[in-house]
Amino acid sequence: MSKNKYKDVDELKKEQNLSEETLVEETVINENNEVETTTKYVSSEVVEDRVNEEKNMNEKQNLSEELTRTARVEKDYTNRPKVIEVDNLNVSFNTYAGEVKAVRGVSFDIYDGEALALVGESGCGKTVVSKSILQILPQSAVIKEPSSIKYMNEEVLNMDKKRLREYKGSDVSMIFQDPMTSLNPTMKIGKQITESLLLHTDLSKDEAKKEAVKLLKTVNIPNAEERVKQYPHELSGGMRQRVMIAIALACNPNVILADEPTTALDVTIQAQILDLMRELRDTKNTSIVLVTHDLGVVADFADRIQVMYAGEIMETGTVQEIFKDAHHPYTWALLMSVPRLDSSKDNELYSLGGTPPDLLMEIPGCPFAARCDYAMQICREKKPPETRYSDHHVCRCWLTHEQAPKVERPY
Repeated sequence: MSKNKYKDVDELKKEQNLSEETLVEETVINENNEVETTTKYVSSEVVEDRVNEEKNMNEKQNLSEELTRTARVEKDYTNRPKVIEVDNLNVSFNTYAGEVKAVRGVSFDIYDGEALALVGESGCGKTVVSKSILQILPQSAVIKEPSSIKYMNEEVLNMDKKRLREYKGSDVSMIFQDPMTSLNPTMKIGKQITESLLLHTDLSKDEAKKEAVKLLKTVNIPNAEERVKQYPHELSGGMRQRVMIAIALACNPNVILADEPTTALDVTIQAQILDLMRELRDTKNTSIVLVTHDLGVVADFADRIQVMYAGEIMETGTVQEIFKDAHHPYTWALLMSVPRLDSSKDNELYSLGGTPPDLLMEIPGCPFAARCDYAMQICREKKPPETRYSDHHVCRCWLTHEQAPKVERPY
């Protein structure tokens, strides 16, 4: 049996102090186990809140599904040999203001043929880590003990000058962020490529010139025979970046360190450069370390992601683990800052408030605590423990502690 129960509108308005009304129906089971439909007026504000709440829940679900969908299918590289092993890396800079501790206890491995992404905002220490691996830090930088960097089980920090010269370019090479400032403006493109070939190989000058043309063709530069005779300013930004990749590939290195190679390029050229790097990795089995601040760039490129903040690693995991099941609030913030195609024009882009900590100062607790919406007192006083969720997924956050309050991901 079903019956309708109507409230008087004036009485309802007086009771709930309504200014604008919307008619809604609610169906319930009464005490006599009868289906009872109640029609009542509620304020438009209440209806709007309900609609917004449902909309937000749908947006969170869509974001999670979209990020997971765009992440590339993960491969297991742990059964392959390690080409780079970084253990407890600490790097400081001596400045007029004091000692800047740019990298604090960073440890990670790079496997043969793997693409590893170092992700974090500007100034977090990503580039310092990559330059430490290649040993091209400025004179003001000091690598502190007990830091260790190994290439094929060989300690890089103990290499003599001759071995280090062989190591740079031949074993490990680097693609720099801005090709316009990295390339020599007074030297032709061909000479800048052959310089590395003549230093690290037994090729003659004529053979090196032919190899330079071949390398330019490898990175999809048209009219390579003519390009080797040109200067950097005669090429476009995308072309110059391809030249940088050709120089990095010249001696067929096992590891390429790519320091934000697409930052100064437009989106179309960005995609072409990433496709080129992906092709080179797949065909030559080269390990790539991609340094970037954009998680959107690494979603379809990297195999593993390391999230850095203020010189420390906050979270590490495969692409699927980071995009689908991230645990650190800073990783959440980076994910929410990725622009989405299904976003409404009325939605504001997410931005993280506050500023990074002063690296001149000691940081007793989590470096992200001052900007974290979920920070507790212990976050500011003690370093968070390392919580392992899988062989690859590790997070350093007090929220992962069993006694910490349960926090739902905000997306």
